[in-house]
Order: sequence, then structure tokens, then C-alpha cells
Amino acid sequence: MERRVVVTGMGAVSPLGLSVPELWQGIVEARSGVGPITHFDATGFETRFAAEVKGFDPTLALDRKEARRTDRFVQLAVAATREALRTSELAITAANRDEVGVFIASGIGGIATLSEQLEVLRSRGPGRVSPFLIPAMITNLAAGQVSISTGARGPSYCITSACASSAHAIGEAAETIRRGWARAVIAGGSEASITPIGVAGFNAMRALSTANDRPATASRPFDADRDGFVMGEGAAVLILEDLEYAEARGARILAEIVGYAATSDAYHISNLAEDGEGVVRAIRLTLQRAGLQPADVDYINAHATGTPAGDPVESAAIKAVFGGRASAPPVSASKSQLGHLLGAAGAIEAVVSLLAMQHGVLPPTINLRRPDPACDLDYVPNQPRPADLQVVMSNSFGFGGHNVCLLFRRYPA
Repeated sequence: MERRVVVTGMGAVSPLGLSVPELWQGIVEARSGVGPITHFDATGFETRFAAEVKGFDPTLALDRKEARRTDRFVQLAVAATREALRTSELAITAANRDEVGVFIASGIGGIATLSEQLEVLRSRGPGRVSPFLIPAMITNLAAGQVSISTGARGPSYCITSACASSAHAIGEAAETIRRGWARAVIAGGSEASITPIGVAGFNAMRALSTANDRPATASRPFDADRDGFVMGEGAAVLILEDLEYAEARGARILAEIVGYAATSDAYHISNLAEDGEGVVRAIRLTLQRAGLQPADVDYINAHATGTPAGDPVESAAIKAVFGGRASAPPVSASKSQLGHLLGAAGAIEAVVSLLAMQHGVLPPTINLRRPDPACDLDYVPNQPRPADLQVVMSNSFGFGGHNVCLLFRRYPA
């Protein structure tokens, strides 16, 4: 019998707050987490704003020595994990530690530490480069540090598939539990790439919004005036468990993960295939594996970055599966509020999707003032609204043509 996989805990550190309740408060208040860049002097940059995590103290998650030795993306991951474990009430002990896995994804990893140490190399020579550069920089060290700090000794690794990374991590974590290779997995993603080289690099690709005169409204998925995505940072983590294991320990079950699929466009290094065929396949495979029909889906949290090319392709793919506005479920773009968390986007959007189902509220797509005629679905414009949500879907796509779809279902109380 195939094992069922459920969600029992969530943690988040985001541009809307340092916890899941703060994140949700910002969502329902339709607030933007975007503002002028404070992490560095952005004078002279084409883009001078981003969605930063404000007021984060890494020593609340790690001791001072470890905090000094780790990159910000690792610190954010540990903080989100601590909240997720606390809300799930999952204690990792000598009795279960070999059956608890850690899948923490990152698209870019410790770019801040790498940038700092390159400057040390240039100005002070190779003998002054930190011995902690490599452990702080490599993308798997968020998973490694979470494993070390929690004592989890089951399967542990990092998936890197650009902006699909943490959605892949959640899906593969669920499959690991289904196979019986773990009873529980700490799964999610973390990113902290708001650095001079990060912003300059995305500017060079013409990927970022340059609406410096209106940062709070710059992230505008599906809007005719959108001009690129807004960089964000943060971390989000789910605790996934074997249903029998969760029930045996009396866990509060938040939802069941019933579908997951991953496809590739095999098309372009940064653009979605224009016909959206890879996205369509991912959605259809997810529904098929869940044993559900398109009409069963009550809400879609879209990848929707706010780029001119990407949003119409995703909208067309949704229509190809679900039909037009009359039959398709409501769709919204959390990036309008959070910016684009890159490798952590899938995880934070999974958290938002689960919160929407839990609270019976559709998250809004803010800044949608002049809808693009090519994007003609119900995008829950500008304000949240109540809805009975039983099944929710979350889409994530990454540079290189990676497509991931996750499907969650309400679990009976």
C-alpha cells in the first residue's frame, strides 16, 4: 500500500515578516514587502529596490560563532526550520533521528559570502581568504546545517533547479516518504541573493523591474505595465510525514500532499517554451497522479514572476488544462507581495497556498491595475476574498526549463 504524506508544520522568514503568522497577516492585508535596497549602496544600479527580510537576527537561530561562520541563506533556513518543527511538535530524538530527512533547496546559495571573500582575495591576498568560504557558499550547506542543528540523520541533500528548487525539494521529499526511506522530512528552500553581483547580474539579463520611482508597486504579475520581477529573499520549510507516523504521535495535520510532477521544456536557458507545453504536462501529470480532475482544484498559486514573456505563457497553460475564466479556478501571484525568492519561491508559495486553504481565504494579486488582455483569468485582484478551498495547486518554474507542480488537499479534522 502506498504511503500517504501529510504536512504537520510550517516555518517562514519572509519580506512580510519573520514567522508564518506575520507572513499571513501581510498577505491578508495586501501589503507589499518591497522597498529600497538597504543591504548595500545601490546607487548607480538600474534596479535599486528589492523584497528584503527586515529585522532578522541570526543569533536567535544559531549561536554567535555559527552565525559568524554561515551565510545568510543558511541562517534563514535554520530559523524557518525551527518554527516548522515547533509548530509540528516533532521532536527529533535518538529513537527517530535516522528516519528524519532534510531536503533544503537553494538556487544560488552563499553568493554574499563568495562576493565578500572575492574582495578579500583581491585586496588582501589568498592567505586572508576565510577557511569558512566554501562551507558558507555551497548550496547544500543549508540542508547540512539544518541536519547538524536538529540531529536529523535520514536522507539529506540540496536540489538546485533555479526557481523551481524548493518545489522540487518538497515533491521529492514526499516521494522519499512514499518509498519508505524516511518517516518525516524537513523540506523547503532558502535564498539570500540581494547582493551587488546578484542585482547586477539579473539587470544584465533585463530580468528585473526598474520601476525605481514606485518600488512597492513594481512587482505586478499579469498587469499590462509589468516590466520584470523583483528580487526577494527568505526561507520556508514544511514538515512532511508519513500519515501513519503523524497519526501515531498525535500530530495536528495541516494538509495532505496528493500530487507532484516535474517536467522540462528542453527549450531555452531562461524563457518558458512559448506554447507552455512543459507546464501543461506538469499540471496534467500532477492531477493524474492525485487521481483528481481539473474541476477538483479550487485555487492555483501561480509562478507568475511579472515578466512580460512569462505570465501569458502560464495563463495559457492554465487555460489549456482548466478552460477559460468561467471554468478555471482563481489564480493569484504571491510574488506581487513577496517579490521573487528564487530558489525559495516554491516553498514560500506552498506555505501561502496551505495557509489559504487553512483560513478559507484567496490570497490577492496586488498591483493589478491594468490587466493584460493576454492574461484573462480571475487573478483575485488587489484584495483577498473568502473561499472554501479543498484542493490547492502551486506552480514553480526555473531557468533551464524546469517545471514543478504541487497539489495539496485539505485533511479532514
